[in-house]
Formats: sequence, structure tokens, C-alpha cells
Amino acid sequence: MAASGGLAYEKRLQIISNNLANANTTGFKMDQGYFRIQDPSDPSGQTFMNPWEMGNTQAQDFWMQFNMYTDFSNGGLKHTGSDFDLALVGDGFFCIKTPDGVRYTRNGNFTLNSEGVLVTDRGYPVLGKSGEIIVQSKEDPHKYKQLAVDYEGNVNVDGQTVGSLRLADFPQPYRLKKVGDTLFEPEDSSVAETPADKITVSQGFLEMSNVDAIKMMTEMIEVLRGYESYQKVIRSVDEANAKAINDVGRTA
Repeated sequence: MAASGGLAYEKRLQIISNNLANANTTGFKMDQGYFRIQDPSDPSGQTFMNPWEMGNTQAQDFWMQFNMYTDFSNGGLKHTGSDFDLALVGDGFFCIKTPDGVRYTRNGNFTLNSEGVLVTDRGYPVLGKSGEIIVQSKEDPHKYKQLAVDYEGNVNVDGQTVGSLRLADFPQPYRLKKVGDTLFEPEDSSVAETPADKITVSQGFLEMSNVDAIKMMTEMIEVLRGYESYQKVIRSVDEANAKAINDVGRTA
């Protein structure tokens, strides 16, 4: 039981470390870990017990199931003043065209590629409701006077609408998984996107990570102390076993 608990705390420490490493990553969503005590006598695997209510039950009859989930709460907004920086307020995601298909993100750190297409910092096109968003003007496709994005996601260049951002949402709790570079994809094909209707777009802002660095540092200290406690339990059991073996040896 102590070894299982120690492993769970080790995994939790890895999650906290990753959160802290991304405390300044635009659009990053932190992960949380938790574990429950499962009753193996239930073949369905659905029975979980509170470890503080186990009473005199043998500890070896139970094992800890460790799980993690992503916290999709909004991060704070940072003003940049760049026309290409967009932040979402509310529930939903930008839709990004990648070589592996459509992916979703809260990272609105966009730019313009050589073809005049709105893209991510990785060069993936940002999708609009009618496909890629191409920034053009009457004089030159790559020279324009003003780019404006309103709170509904409509993109206007020199006063003319050139597209509207495709903003997607999913039934909550979100069944999405991380695929790197602050991108997400559905856990399986049964999870379908819906239009985001409770969201606004803020131009000239970026949504920062939702990691609370101070809280994460506090949790890290708590986890380290918990891990040390499990180590002491394991060490005590080893010492008791060694003493018992030595005593039995002398008696024999």
C-alpha cells in the first residue's frame, strides 16, 4: 500500500513539474492528478473506497488507481497590441488545420505566412467557417492598412470582411487529450465539436497559462512531504522484516 501511494505521489510530482515548466506558455492548460483506492473484489472495477474508512481490512486487498485530468478554466489575458494576437474569453477553441487533421487550441499567438494566410507560430493555418483565412487588400495581398477582428470572430481587412473564425466547443466535461504545442484532439470519434456560442474574441491580447505558480509550489512541497512519509513507512516495514528474520534465525 505504501509503495502504491509512493508511486502515485511520484506521478503527481511529475504533473506539477510539467505545470510549473509551462507557467508562462500561452494557452497552456494545467493538469491535475488524483488517486482512489479500488476494491479488487469488484470485477467491474467500479467500486472505490475511501482509504480512511478501510478499518481493519487487509491493505494488500486494495490498490490505488491514479488518474489525471486537464483543467480547462480560462487563463489571464495579456495585452500585446499585436493585430494577430487573439484571445478567447469563455468556453471554446480555435480550430487549426494540421497534417494530422483538425486540432483545437486556446493559443491565439498567430501570424501571417508568405501566402497571406493566418497561421499559428508553427505555420498551421487557422481555420475560418469557410476554410483558411486569407488576409488580402485591394492593392497587394500582403500589404494592408488595417486588420480588425471583432468579438464574434469576424476578420476585416481595410473595412472588408475576409472571413470568420471557426470557433468550436465540446460537451463538458471536455473529453479532449493533449497532442503537443497546446493543441487538443477528441479522445475518440464519438466526441464531436459544436459551434461555440458562449465565447468572445479579444484582439491584441493573448490568453496566458492557467497555472497558478504559487499554488503549484505549495502542492509540490505537500507532495514531497507525502512521498517522504511513504518512504519512511516502507523503510520501517523493511527494518521490521529484517529484525524478524534475524530473531527467527537466532531462535532456530
